[in-house]
Amino acid sequence: MATTNINVRVDTKLKKLAESLFQDLGLNMSTAITMFLKTAVKTDGIPFEIKRHIPNSETIKALEEYEQMKKNPKKYKRYRSFNNLIDEVFSDD
Repeated sequence: MATTNINVRVDTKLKKLAESLFQDLGLNMSTAITMFLKTAVKTDGIPFEIKRHIPNSETIKALEEYEQMKKNPKKYKRYRSFNNLIDEVFSDD
């Protein structure tokens, strides 16, 4: 069977982690990608669930608060450094 090359750009750290995983499984990158492609074709789709991350209510509230802070920065206290913030948090006041 004739073969062809596929060039894919990925994060260097991700590539190294994937290579290490595949090596532990007795595979190389080419074989792992071929397995993914064959499974995608066989199942007529991505062979795993893909869905959006929907933040929980606490995260939504935090994001809304952040937006308000950006719109009204003068309403919120600022610190010159993280150490200043820590000093205030642990002060006896």
